Amino acid sequence: MAPDPQTSTPFRARRLVVAGLVAAVVAAGIAVPLALRGGDDREGRPAAKAAGVTGVTGVAAHPDQSPPRQLIAAGSVAVSTYYTTKLVKRPDGNAVGTYEWWLLDTATGRYAKTDWAWVDVAPGMRTAAVLERDLPVERIGLVDLATGKVRRWIDVGGGADGGVGGGVGGVRFSPDGKRLLATAYRLNPDGLFKDASYELNDRTVPGPKQSRAGFYVIDVASGKAAFAERPAGKTEPGVPVGGRQDFQWSRDGKRVWAPADNKSGRVFYDGTGKEVPAPEQEADPYDPGVARSPDGKLETGAFVGEGDEIVSEVRRVKDGERAAVVPGQQLLAWADDRHLIAWRCDPERCDPGKGEFRNQLLLVGLDGSTAPLSGFRSQTLRDDSRWTPVFTRR
Repeated sequence: MAPDPQTSTPFRARRLVVAGLVAAVVAAGIAVPLALRGGDDREGRPAAKAAGVTGVTGVAAHPDQSPPRQLIAAGSVAVSTYYTTKLVKRPDGNAVGTYEWWLLDTATGRYAKTDWAWVDVAPGMRTAAVLERDLPVERIGLVDLATGKVRRWIDVGGGADGGVGGGVGGVRFSPDGKRLLATAYRLNPDGLFKDASYELNDRTVPGPKQSRAGFYVIDVASGKAAFAERPAGKTEPGVPVGGRQDFQWSRDGKRVWAPADNKSGRVFYDGTGKEVPAPEQEADPYDPGVARSPDGKLETGAFVGEGDEIVSEVRRVKDGERAAVVPGQQLLAWADDRHLIAWRCDPERCDPGKGEFRNQLLLVGLDGSTAPLSGFRSQTLRDDSRWTPVFTRR
């Protein structure tokens, strides 16, 4: 199964030991369609407002829904899509970890289940990049969020058995939405193979294989793709390392990076695959889960609760010092310069080992104010209904 956002952040570990899926949530963007402004839930009544939190525009909250059926949003961000994961066993002794995606229909303000293997939504929330099942694949679809229909396909060729760089196993929009970064693989990056088995909790289980070939940088308007060969690094014998090793965009979208065993935990490349120095703002040890406020002055920090406290810190970017402590186990995204969206478990049932994973999306202010945005997730980590939101700027 995929690492739960509450317990681990993808790429935080330098060795990605995986018994399933590894994914990174990337949020970026600008203005949402006017149809969604104001938080209308499209069922004849307004979405719930953020009681207890003031000064936030465009709030759409549904604290009675988990997983959500209708739009969840606050300020400049919205849940554009979310996914669940499950392990599917194959008759040959292999298995595959699969993502199941629910994508926002901007015409209705509701989430609809899809059959895509991978989804990423562009800033502006008008277009999604999608991949078909049975990764890796030879083409990327561009879906209109207002209709759910594929507007066009971008062919990269390859698939699992041919082409210059193999097929595509993961894809992400650049921060400006004008390019796609597609990671190429020779095998399904979420596959688990009998001939790569290892011991886990006194059981022999199928393991992942590294087959990353490199990445494509694709111009969305023209569909022109350039391939850079960058296979995954070698691994230690007997250490199962995740098959999914997707490339990510740098914050400014001028470079790409992949996880590595160095000081920063990443190695950066230009669009041709040449290794380059890290951008200044990302040169120090860095967690890809860190999110910066829209004005660039603050960034999310770690959980700092003690005893019964369920709080996390917010830091100043200029000096790394603590600027505030706010409610929440994990800070996910900024609604505006003074408010964030966080996971938090129910304070009445947040006992370690019991209810600590029964959490909900919460809108929190730097002043400590809170308001629920979603219902609670199951407290059972391996429950297939546990959903992971993807935030996109609108």
